[in-house]
Amino acid sequence: MQVKICGITSIEDAVAAVAAGADALGLVFYSASPRHIDAETAATIAAAVPPFVTLTGLFVDAEAAEVQAVLEQVPLNLLQFHGSESADYCEQFRRPYIKALRMKDGLDVLAAMDAHPRARGFLLDAYRPGVPGGTGETFDWQRVPQLSGRPIVLAGGLHPDNVVQAIAAARPQAVDVSGGVEAAPGKKDPQKVAAFIRAAKSQ
Repeated sequence: MQVKICGITSIEDAVAAVAAGADALGLVFYSASPRHIDAETAATIAAAVPPFVTLTGLFVDAEAAEVQAVLEQVPLNLLQFHGSESADYCEQFRRPYIKALRMKDGLDVLAAMDAHPRARGFLLDAYRPGVPGGTGETFDWQRVPQLSGRPIVLAGGLHPDNVVQAIAAARPQAVDVSGGVEAAPGKKDPQKVAAFIRAAKSQ
């Protein structure tokens, strides 16, 4: 099981997450998020991340120039789009990307996946009106499609005490956590991070 720790805001948190076994780290470039960081801060964090850890940049309906400006400063391995971005938009940056899908009632998950044929995977997150992610809420894990043939990252309200149950129910390829391992918004709790990764990788 692969684990992404999202909402990293400091070198200290990045190093602790990697030491605990994180496969990927998420940097948030969305100004409305309490975990938002600027490109300069992100570049310093990136410099502390060892090879073979996937550095992911999260954007929400950003202007293309904004994404490009970040890419010029930060060596991101993967882009994560959390808004209503089209496939053409996502593909213009010529970087691997994953598309977040907010699990609103009635969403045709397979159709939403089909709209992004070149996405490396899909992050399934809880839906709350007006909030593109980081809600701290779960959704019905039984809605995760098992026969899509596409890599799925499970997110939304995960924490050390429910991640084993979530993996058993949804059977994703990876799990993503942010608020569930924090001491405060934007500040990770290293013990919670370690406990989450340990639990997820026990599956």
